[in-house]
Amino acid sequence: MSTGRTTPRTTHRPATVAALLLALFVAAMEMTVVSTAMPTVVAELGGALHYGWVFTAYMLTSTVTVPIYGKLADLHGRKPVMLVAMALFLVGSMASGQARTMGQLIAFRAVQGVGAGGMQPMALTIVGDIFKIEERAKMQGLFGAVWGIAGLVGPLLGGVIVASLSWRWVFYVNVPFGLVSASVITFSLVETIEKRKHGLDIAGALLLAAAVIALLLGADGHSPWVLLPASAVLTAAFLFVEKRAKEPLVPLQLFAQRVLATSSALSALAGGAMVGLVTFVPLYAQGVLGATPTEAGTTIATMAVTWPIASAISGRLIARVGFRNLVRIGFAFVAVAALWLGAAMSGGASASKLRIITALFGIGMGLANTPLVIAVQSSVTFSQRGVATASTMFFRNIGGTVAVGVMGVVLARALLAGAAREAGGAELVARILGPDRRNVEPSVLASISGDLALGVGAVMWIVAGLALGAAAVAWLFPKVASTSAAAATPAAPERRPPETERIAKDPP
Repeated sequence: MSTGRTTPRTTHRPATVAALLLALFVAAMEMTVVSTAMPTVVAELGGALHYGWVFTAYMLTSTVTVPIYGKLADLHGRKPVMLVAMALFLVGSMASGQARTMGQLIAFRAVQGVGAGGMQPMALTIVGDIFKIEERAKMQGLFGAVWGIAGLVGPLLGGVIVASLSWRWVFYVNVPFGLVSASVITFSLVETIEKRKHGLDIAGALLLAAAVIALLLGADGHSPWVLLPASAVLTAAFLFVEKRAKEPLVPLQLFAQRVLATSSALSALAGGAMVGLVTFVPLYAQGVLGATPTEAGTTIATMAVTWPIASAISGRLIARVGFRNLVRIGFAFVAVAALWLGAAMSGGASASKLRIITALFGIGMGLANTPLVIAVQSSVTFSQRGVATASTMFFRNIGGTVAVGVMGVVLARALLAGAAREAGGAELVARILGPDRRNVEPSVLASISGDLALGVGAVMWIVAGLALGAAAVAWLFPKVASTSAAAATPAAPERRPPETERIAKDPP
């Protein structure tokens, strides 16, 4: 006989994890897929001088919105925030595929970035909610593996899509996978949350965005004597607001710790070097070497293979070698690879040499990144761990955003100063990146390719400078005990108020 009671629905953890992994895969793959396709995009839409802004717009909006999404998740729950972020990402993807000018593409990529800014942190937060502490290490390994696979598949898939379909499908391909992921999350994740009062640091977010935009526009030659000082003033205002905000976008007090301060600097420098390499090496391969989109993608795909392998090895060596030594060794590899890359491009690097160099770069990043993140997490209390980890990611994104913007300016000026200006402008650069390359007069093709090589070569020396800076800062990284009290904190019961915020779980 029925009692009239309804059994409360619980989260289906396997389905939820699968959906989150799919969402993370799509977001992680986006950067490398677009990198491979961009030379072809420029060939069709033109606007070679604004090449870097396609990446800058995406990274800027995704960076600034990360902490805002975290606050919104506390206000309204993880599930609705994740779904809204995915919706924005998919709308931006569809619109990017429909772009008819470079300006439209940049604007739509900014929308896409607003969505991407919530997908990764929400995925990791939901995993933290539905799994016990002792289960999360396995989940982090699984999510890290998916991130590495996405980086490997992205360049190859981008090349195949461009060669067989159209560059527009680089963006459209996100839609079916995103819809499947969102549908599964809608029905598999059951969440009960009591809303809590939080303050959104809107002033901090706006000031930070304004400071970065002013810096990029000033560096691009738009009223630099006004915008560059304005960027400095806005940055100072941002720091002033953050020091007084109840719930700041960036908690400045954490950076009084040497581990947090050095790791943030390392993240910013390494992020700039990595994004610069991923963004401009395929452009060199396609525009200078005449490689196909698929071949151009393979020049950076090797990094996505060696990075996760080196990361796994690094994780096993932490107890024996220590955090500091691995960080120093890893960034030394990164610096050597970046210097080699700058020298190789100055002398006319082949595609095979680029694959070897980017593989070495990936080894260095893998060796350094794992101990860097774990050292940060081990140096703060349990209640600060999420903020500290997010701040490291925040500075990595900021470094990449500013670096790729400045590198885009350097490339544009190199093109404007050379044969491109005399022989037909930026549109001629677009022609040599597409199938019309064979119809360009050989002497003109050689001149434009030479200017492009000089511009990308200059960019790679900036990458080398950032990598050398990271290697130098790595020597300031403090010694962190691998068995510190902070590291042992997860063994304690979870500090999550059971009646304030809880996620319905499967029974054990």
